[in-house]
Amino acid sequence: MKSVEVGCIGVGWIGGLRAETLAKSALVDRLHLCDIKPDRLAEVKKLYNPASTTLDYQDIINNPNISVVYVSTTPEANHYPIARDCLKGGKNVMLEKPIALELWEADELILLAKRNNLKFTIGYSQRFNTKIAYAKKKIVDGTLGKVVSVLVSRHLSRALGKKIASRVRLSPVVMESTHDLDFVFWLLEPAKPVKVYSQGAYGYMQPVNGSHDIMFTTITMDNGVVVMIGGGWNFPESYPNYCSTWIEITGTEGALTLDDTQRDNWLNTEKSGQVFPMSTMPGEWVGDVFAGGIGPETIHFLEACIKNKPVMVTPESARRVMETYSAADLSADRGEPVDLPLTNETISAIAEFKQKVRAGLNN
Repeated sequence: MKSVEVGCIGVGWIGGLRAETLAKSALVDRLHLCDIKPDRLAEVKKLYNPASTTLDYQDIINNPNISVVYVSTTPEANHYPIARDCLKGGKNVMLEKPIALELWEADELILLAKRNNLKFTIGYSQRFNTKIAYAKKKIVDGTLGKVVSVLVSRHLSRALGKKIASRVRLSPVVMESTHDLDFVFWLLEPAKPVKVYSQGAYGYMQPVNGSHDIMFTTITMDNGVVVMIGGGWNFPESYPNYCSTWIEITGTEGALTLDDTQRDNWLNTEKSGQVFPMSTMPGEWVGDVFAGGIGPETIHFLEACIKNKPVMVTPESARRVMETYSAADLSADRGEPVDLPLTNETISAIAEFKQKVRAGLNN
């Protein structure tokens, strides 16, 4: 069995899950970990016994034996420069969403990967959710007939929403509905989005980072399918990092309803009351079993690199998602639909919107 040396840049919550998954895999010869926080680095060193640890990600890039790198850094502004440096250094890269904060940054990363013949993918773990995979199967095999509509409603706990929103001024459509945009576009391939209309409502999150509590986004596809995605992050606590999702897909020959609200595991104790364990969106380790999509996703990319097979999530598809949620933010700000693909006028308007948001954050 072929094995490779792997680097993880950023080993916090998500990066830690990936590091643990890789530490348990026979496909990994030597594991190298990087984080800017010495305490966290010392913690994961004890947990996963890596071949090396470092505070400087350039040490990962400069190690010629490392061929695969997972980038799980925050804040999200770090995604583009670190992924760029890794791709320039000849590394195959798995990058957490979002692919970048600007479309031109995404374009450069895609170009670098193609030019250097490298594997490059974005962490959209919901494609590895078995319920989503089942929906893909039922659409592809014709069980539902011609798809007519897709509805997704996703809610995060406000503690998780606050944690995410406090580190960066990005909306729920960018940070959460991005996952739903990705898997819905995957379900509906080869259809592409042509119009976006979004509205948001303010509440708990407004004093945190000026963001909406929830955004409802309607997307019209070029084959006539209508998509409605609601994404919010102000649910009361049910479990750390709790995520609740409801999905409805209708077609000319049938309908599919997916209950991913995580209410099938119900723990009630004197100390904490009612909670729903194993309910985080990426999943978590439960003993030696991974409950969720991020474990299989992590190994999938490693296998794609070793076997030279296509990645599940292409960077081009991640760019399409980015273009769509950028249009959704602009639509919510303007109160009117936005056409896709983006024109120069709308790209300029999005840049002005981002400047306004940054100015509001600094005031």
